[in-house]
Amino acid sequence: MIRPRWAAASSFAFVATALIGVSLAFSDPAPAPNSASHELRVDLHSFRVVARDSGPVNYYSIVDRPPWPYIHAAYRPPYETMVLGYAIPEPMRGSVAAVRWKWRAVVLPRGGNECVDGKGDSAAVVYVTWRRALRWYSVKYVWSSIGPKGATCDRKRNPFRAQDTVIVETGGPLDEWRTVVIAPDVEFRNHFEGGDPRASVPDLLGVGIMSDGDQTQSVSEADYADFVIVPR
Repeated sequence: MIRPRWAAASSFAFVATALIGVSLAFSDPAPAPNSASHELRVDLHSFRVVARDSGPVNYYSIVDRPPWPYIHAAYRPPYETMVLGYAIPEPMRGSVAAVRWKWRAVVLPRGGNECVDGKGDSAAVVYVTWRRALRWYSVKYVWSSIGPKGATCDRKRNPFRAQDTVIVETGGPLDEWRTVVIAPDVEFRNHFEGGDPRASVPDLLGVGIMSDGDQTQSVSEADYADFVIVPR
């Protein structure tokens, strides 16, 4: 099990707008947390494509296969990038202790390296996003092809957004599930508040996923499963 201590954010606009779109466009009743553990296991069907920020080809599909269902992403050039977003139920947004997910790389984009301009393609991406007033904050956790594992790259800061990219995994082994667990409050403070343990943390709005190969014009595939929101 991987427990990154750092926090982090391809395109910030994709994630921010995706979560707005998910929140506004869909009014499905929020699933209740598991009564025994109080954890919320996300229904993968709750991830939504945001058409205005994505290309016309949906290259994601849900596969219901043991040991657990998963979302399969199969990017093929010259597709435009597509993002799926999941909005955390509003009553939980201010009290999330941990976010957990499983992922695996299937095909690595050729030469993908999020720390190099023009090479920022990832087999798998999970975004975690907050908002305070008009400013969005996002950490982008990636499974890279050749980027330096553990590195924080592509920092973005302006009055309306703050975003970092963190390379969680690099290269193989392929087709092997890994688990990631993050503590959102710790991640936010480490990335956006200089590590101040007393700094306030805005509500956690949601998560997004993306696999892409548009910069390197190469195939990119990954699987995503078992997203869990753990309340305090």
